[in-house]
This record gives sequence, C-alpha cells and structure tokens, in this order.
Amino acid sequence: MPRQLNQLLSTAAILLLAGLIASAQTPDQVLVVTNSKSAISREIGEYYVHRRGIPLSNVCMIATAPQETIARSIYNAEIETPIGAFLKSHGLQEKILYIVLTSGVPLRVDGPGDTLRTERASVDSELTLLYRRIHGSTIPLPGPIDNPFYRHQDTPFRHPAFPMYLVTRLDGYSMSDMKGMVDRALLARNTGKFVIDLKTRENNPGNQWLRTAALLLPKDRVVLDESATVLAGIKDVIGYASWGSNDTDRKRRFLGFGWLPGAIATEFVSFDARTFRPPPEKWEIGDWNDKRTWYGEAPQSLTADYIHEGATGASGQVFEPYLAFCPRPDLVLPAYFAGHTLAESFYAGIPGLSWMNVVVGDPLTRLRN
Repeated sequence: MPRQLNQLLSTAAILLLAGLIASAQTPDQVLVVTNSKSAISREIGEYYVHRRGIPLSNVCMIATAPQETIARSIYNAEIETPIGAFLKSHGLQEKILYIVLTSGVPLRVDGPGDTLRTERASVDSELTLLYRRIHGSTIPLPGPIDNPFYRHQDTPFRHPAFPMYLVTRLDGYSMSDMKGMVDRALLARNTGKFVIDLKTRENNPGNQWLRTAALLLPKDRVVLDESATVLAGIKDVIGYASWGSNDTDRKRRFLGFGWLPGAIATEFVSFDARTFRPPPEKWEIGDWNDKRTWYGEAPQSLTADYIHEGATGASGQVFEPYLAFCPRPDLVLPAYFAGHTLAESFYAGIPGLSWMNVVVGDPLTRLRN
C-alpha cells in the first residue's frame, strides 16, 4: 500500500475512533491521595480538587514521611494499606478508575534484585495493582507484571474489564509548576505539532516506534527528524517523543519549546523521574563517567524539566526500566490524538506494571476538538 494512502487510512481510523469515545471518565472516578505530613502535598491536592471538581469524599489522606525513596515495608504499611482501606470503607473500589498522587507522596520503592527480577518499582506503578490485591490476588514482587490495558488504545478504560487503577502524579519543582500543569489541563485542545526526534545512525526498536508514531499521526501536524540535529525552539508543541539524554547529540536540559496547553512528553531515558527536587540552576545533562556532573544519582535528563518548561503531562522512570518497558510513543501519541485521556494514553503504551514508570499530570486531561 502506498505510504500516503496508508497514512490517510490510519488518520481516518483515529478520527473515527475519536468520535466513538463517548463514555468519557468523570471527576467522581478520581481518587486524590494527599500526605498529611507534607504541606506541599496538601496544597496541590486541594488546588487540584477545586479546579477539577473532584468530590471531597474522594480525597484520601495518608501519613508518611515525605521522602522520595522508601522501603517496601513503608510502602505496604503507610501507602497501599491505607489507600486500600479507604477505597473499601467508602465503597469506591469499582467506581474509582484513576488514582492521583501528589507531590510529597513517596516516589520510589527500593528493594533487592537486579535486571528484570528486581523488587524495585515506582510507588505509582505498584499502586496500579491495588485493584487486584483488593480482590484477593497475590502478586509476586519481582516485576514487571503484564499490563492488561497495554495496546488497548481503541478502548475506554473501565472496570472490571481492566483489573487495575490508572495512577498518575501531580509533581514538579515548585507549586507554580504543579498548579500550572493543572490549569493547562483544563485548556487542552487538539491542535499543534507532534515533535518526534530520533537518535541518528541507529536501527533499533525505539527508533522504529518513533517512526511509526509519525506515520500514525496527521502528516501536516508532525515534525520528524532523523538527523543528528536535536530539535529545539519549536512553537505550538502538543506532543513530544525522543531519546532525551540518551541521544548523545543532546547537551542541554531545556529545548525551548512553545508548549500548548495539554502538551505531553515521553522519552527513552532510564532515570528521568528519579527525583522531582530542582537541581542547581546551572546544572546540565552530564556524563556517566564523571560523577561530578550527576544530579540525583544520575547524569540524565529530567521529566520535571518538561513540566517546568510548560508541558501538561509527561512520563518517566525511577529506576532502570529497559527499553522494552518504556512507554511506546507509537501507542501513546496516536491514542492521545484520538481523544483518550492522558492516563489512558500513557498506560495503553506501557507494557508492564509493578515496574519503574511514572506518569505525571491530571489523568483526565483530554485533547478536545
């Protein structure tokens, strides 16, 4: 089939799909988790609840030290158990589809093991499995666990068809960053450019997924680059996918994009969500061979930089996920363009749960025509 015809058919299918997404999720299907021991958590939680119209009865307050990295025992006792108890006591375990964590809720669960047998995970990804645990399932700790919503970018998320919660996080360097992200989510429109930047001179699955993403989006709305040039300074950006600092040609943290309300970003970087604490103002992407250039245990680009620059949502990893378990841009971006929520779009492209992934943003963010 000629390439242009194939793209036209793909775009037509996506637009048709957008028209079929009629059962939009609503604020009363969102659980907001705040931490009583973090003033920041309480403030951004209250702001989001007010702006998005979340029922106050859907706010679950936990009490745990606001550390980014915690032990498994702390996760079990102070995060998962109280959230599960809240859902059950309020009869919300089926109604709630989305769980929103707030800055000040721990980020990473440490643990033994390495490679694909590690017990490490993001708090966010671990919580996606709370639905199954509430229903009596025993899930082995070494991950990743298959994501039942993976590749379901043509199906609205619902229970019990998909036995999990979609978990996102409101986090960033400052309250201004976080409130801005919430405000922009309410203004999201289906306009602007999808910027897709490949790593040059390589033929690998990541580059193939990036090329496929470009083919599945309207040609006149895609900026695709396969050269050594790192795309920067582009205006009216609604979606971005790249290798981040794993592209050796990239030397700078900020790309100078003009992000539109609702814009999302994803990249193939192992530790970009390792911290949401702001680095020194002059810090730039570093070198693995020189620890003096590291920030937060790694020299790599940071998810929070995209939020700080004006994106409305982004994905990242807290520990090494391996390329196969990073969000797939050829699934995430077309789903988002088609009208799925931010959370649905990212989780449709994430293969594994109880793993390293973090999704930042208001889960209900949706591109409206």
